[in-house]
Amino acid sequence: MILLATVTLCCSAFAGTLALLEQAPGRARDELLADRADPTPRTPAQIPVRVVGAPFEPNVNPRER
Repeated sequence: MILLATVTLCCSAFAGTLALLEQAPGRARDELLADRADPTPRTPAQIPVRVVGAPFEPNVNPRER
């Protein structure tokens, strides 16, 4: 329990320090996020896939194989 509490406190202190250092004076956080956001999402084009074998049919009656 002591180890868990120590790790939690250290991680919280580290995260709090980073949060304080990340804030830029004079600019809102939304503006900073808007500057970083890419207006066009980078999604890969869908490539047609060749299916080999019989199509999948679920076994709705397990007694019949």
